[in-house]
Amino acid sequence: MNWITSIRLFFEKRGFHVSSRLADRLGMRATNVRLFFIYISFVTVGLGFGVYLTFAFWLKLKDMIYTKRSSVFDL
Repeated sequence: MNWITSIRLFFEKRGFHVSSRLADRLGMRATNVRLFFIYISFVTVGLGFGVYLTFAFWLKLKDMIYTKRSSVFDL
């Protein structure tokens, strides 16, 4: 059980306190750093979804404009 505790303490010290260590280095509050990370994650997810919808719209528009004709007699 001792090695499990040491692994847990290692990750708590090095991994879970990233925002508080960054806030200490920047001289600001840890809650502001955490809120920044939360807002940035929402922005990046929303931006990706917006790009996806834009590409879907342009592909649908392209398919509506440029229809492939199967033969010469389909005019």
